[in-house]
Formats: sequence, C-alpha cells, structure tokens
Amino acid sequence: MAPVSNRVANVGREALERLRNPSQLDINDFFDPAMRVRQLFAELINAADPNRVGIIPAVSYGMATIARNTKLTRKQQVVIVEEQFPSVVYTWRRACADSGASLRVIAPPSTDGSRAAAWNDALLEAIDRTTAVVVVPELHWTDGVRFDLHAVSTRAHAVGARLVVDGTQSIGAKPFDVEHLQPDAVICAGYKWVTGPYGIGVAYFGDAYDDGVPLEENWITRHGSDDFAGLINYCDTYQPGAIRYDVGERSSFILLPMLEAALNQVLEWGPATVATHTAALTNNAVPTLQALGCRIEDNEWRAGHLLGVRLPPAADPRRLADELAARKISVSLRGNAIRIAPYLYNDTNDMRALVTALTDVMR
Repeated sequence: MAPVSNRVANVGREALERLRNPSQLDINDFFDPAMRVRQLFAELINAADPNRVGIIPAVSYGMATIARNTKLTRKQQVVIVEEQFPSVVYTWRRACADSGASLRVIAPPSTDGSRAAAWNDALLEAIDRTTAVVVVPELHWTDGVRFDLHAVSTRAHAVGARLVVDGTQSIGAKPFDVEHLQPDAVICAGYKWVTGPYGIGVAYFGDAYDDGVPLEENWITRHGSDDFAGLINYCDTYQPGAIRYDVGERSSFILLPMLEAALNQVLEWGPATVATHTAALTNNAVPTLQALGCRIEDNEWRAGHLLGVRLPPAADPRRLADELAARKISVSLRGNAIRIAPYLYNDTNDMRALVTALTDVMR
C-alpha cells in the first residue's frame, strides 16, 4: 500500500470535515468529481475517451464485471499466469466452473536462462484458437516479473481472444498506453502506484464491453440521473460507455476527491519520472545482491519500482524479515522472494541501508 501524499491526505481531511454538514453538497458533487477522475485516469493511460473509464471499489469488482460480460463455452479456455493475485484467480475459477470452460495456468518453466523470458514464451505458446480471454498483469505482484503486453495483445487478438490486464502494479509508476497495447479491459486499484486511498479504483473498458450488464443496477448510472426531481421516472437507458459499470455510491465524498488528488499528483510527477528514479536506485543495488547469491531478472524483464529478489537456498526468510523490521526497513516477503518497491521519496541512502541489512544477514 502506498503512503498518500500530503496533498491527498489534506483533501481527505477537508472532505471529511465537509460531511459534518452535508447540506453543503449539491448535485454537481455527485457527478463532477467522478468525471474528473475518469478524465485523469484516461490521460494517465492514454485513453481517448474518458467515458470508457468506470469507477470501482476493488480489482475483484472489476474482474467480476468483466467475467460476467465475457461469454465462455466448454470448449474454451481462460489463460492466466501462476500465482496471480488471488482476487483475479478466484474470479476466473468461478467463471470457468459456471461455464465449463478450462482455466489454464501458465507456470514459469524450469530453465538455466532467463526465467521471465521463458515464462513469456510459455504464455504466448498457450494462447491458441481455444482461448477466450487472457488475464495477465504487466508486472507480477510477487516478484515484479514483466510480461510483454504488446506481444500478448498481438497474439490474443490474432486468435480472437480478449486481453484483460491487471495494471495495479504498474500504472502510475511507468508509462502505460492503451492505444498502443489495445487491451480489451484494464483494472487498476487506487491504493498502489496511483497513490490513492484504499477502497476505490478505476477500470478501462474497451468496445468489447460496450453493451454489457453491470453487477449492480444503480440509479446514478442511468440517463437523466442528474435530475433529482425526476428520479422516480425510471429509465432503462444507461449513461454512455463504461459509466454503467460504476459501483454503487461511486460519488464517495471522501474517497473520490482523494483519488482525484492522487491522480493529479501522479500526472504532475509523471510515470516516466518515477520509472527513471526508481530504476536508478534498484539497478545500483543489483550487482551487490547478485554477489550474495540472489537471483534477479535481466533488466529487460523487470521494472525499477518493483524489484524481485529471489533469495539463495541457504537464506532464512524469517530471520531476514525480523532483521529488516528491527532496522525499520519495509519490503514485502513473498515466499522465498523479496519485493523491493522504492518510490520518489526514496534515495540512495535508503537503498544502501537495505543492501547493508541483506548483506549482514546472508553473508
């Protein structure tokens, strides 16, 4: 979970204070912040139409929406990679169980070469004419392995499959371009690299989902919902694009302004700036970590802001976790891997402290 910036925290406090007197709210507060969030996220991912952006509470909600609107048959398969985030896996397990489709999980092959390169090759090979949808992150959440989304998109669309991307671990920390990648849907939690609050996120829906059925039938997603006096004149027509997929109470008067502030901040800093700064930090640490026996993917298959470090067999992850905690160094331990996730607030001193701690424990 990313720490929110001072700007985001201040907006949250102001929003909470405002709710002490909700008579200050007006109709525009139900609609304008949501549209600004759509526009900001569309800019962040280079999407031409902000109405293709839906507001969701979590990745699981976005995935469930997509699964509901992806037709599967018994002869088809859904392709995912091994150890994806549980909410993603559970969603597509259910979709396959309900439809009779197969869930094909692609594990990283055993190889003496690049684990990531071999994994990418295996993923591309698994996508064939029986594939209905490919669900993949750009960066694996456990160790930062990068998947070549452009190659996956090209292969998926060549066989008539849809591509669904979990962008939670990459969007905001490195450039992401839907016009170039052409995914059918992109889901992004707001509390990671977008640096927003927990409990709200965003999703991009391509034209494959233009006429889908939402998980909820909300009043605010209907045509004419801004006419409060006329809400009892029920309307079956949704507002344009992905607005139909918005979560109920999407106008959350605390979380939505905080997410808006976060998106503004990330756009001002620039994902390319984050990528360059974090790559300089992690790349500098790689030679020392490799000398300790740690395995790290080649530069082509990793990102600066999410460095996966696989420990040597003799390393004790529990002892390492205790030592890092004692030194107030925060990383994520995932099995026998360490996930190092620096940001703009980190500097060379922080990385030096981390490398020193790892050296002291593993030497």
